[in-house]
Amino acid sequence: MSERNPRPKDPEQDLHADGDEPAFEWMTPSRKGSRPTGSDPEPSNTSPANASPANTKAKEASPAPRTAPATEAYPSQPETRADRKAAEATGAANGGSYFEPLPTSALHVRPPDAEVQRRQAERDSALRAKPVLPRVFQVLLAVFFPVVLLVLAVRAVTSPLFLWVEYNRPGFPGDGYGFSTDDRMTYGSYAVDYLSNWAGPRYLGDLMNRNGDPLFKDGEVAHMADVKLVILSSFGAGALLLLLGLVAILYLRKRSRGGVRRGLFAGSIVTLVIIVALATLALLGWQQFFTEFHRIFFASGTWTFALEDTLIRLFPGQFWVDAGIAIAALVLIAAVVTLVLTWPTRRRRGILPDEAAGKDGATRQAAGETA
Repeated sequence: MSERNPRPKDPEQDLHADGDEPAFEWMTPSRKGSRPTGSDPEPSNTSPANASPANTKAKEASPAPRTAPATEAYPSQPETRADRKAAEATGAANGGSYFEPLPTSALHVRPPDAEVQRRQAERDSALRAKPVLPRVFQVLLAVFFPVVLLVLAVRAVTSPLFLWVEYNRPGFPGDGYGFSTDDRMTYGSYAVDYLSNWAGPRYLGDLMNRNGDPLFKDGEVAHMADVKLVILSSFGAGALLLLLGLVAILYLRKRSRGGVRRGLFAGSIVTLVIIVALATLALLGWQQFFTEFHRIFFASGTWTFALEDTLIRLFPGQFWVDAGIAIAALVLIAAVVTLVLTWPTRRRRGILPDEAAGKDGATRQAAGETA
């Protein structure tokens, strides 16, 4: 008996008991549907002996019922949403109901063990592999870090504040040609300001001393113009690298856990190595170091002056020694602080105490087995 056909169903006439029955239960049509169209009616309880001649003639005169395929009773599932809506509307109009088959999925067949192990190995390798781009940003951050620190230290030295500290500190050599501390501070501030502004050479060339003579000679003005070009170029490069470093930091914070710390830690180590190497060269021969430094950036013969020239009187040799020490000290302090703040401790690496104890135990056990 079904919901669509209240008559009991004869087990002997089950259309799905043959050898073509689907192998899986989910492929069997729903039993809640009506009886297949064209199936033979249930046999009557009346026997041929009890049948009347009129009934026998009526049965003989009526045509034999046409047997329809079993698939007509269970139409195929509409493929689109519009088709399903149309089927539901048609069933409701005919007084019936539309039953949607249960959703099915593909057969889950377990692959061989070798294939399972191969796939698992590929997944583990993909998890352990680190993307290339975060490593590139870490390297760039480590390279940019010492350059940015050096440029910032140079900018701190080329300021009126450093001039004031130098001219007023005990032991700084005085001017043997008549410049007082106030004169040095005034004229030296003009020279330092010229290095960081956008004024032309006339900014220094039009300056006059107390006697009405030009304060700086043409050679001095030309050299200061060369120095200005080097300083502004270094400031521009430092600003660009600082911007790229900030981009790298923002990227690593989102894509690489601990990437910023590793990049800055490597950059601080590189900075310390560079500072130690430069300081060693300066201590071994300051005059040679100072000369080679000027030869890198300036043409020969354009940066040497007499003792009575204004640049030498404002910026004697001791000034450059102090400036080098100040730059190295600022860079060294910044690198050491960064090194301490980014030192790879267990907490910063995200290692729990239990995991650390397990790793230490495994290391000691491996060492014991090796021994």
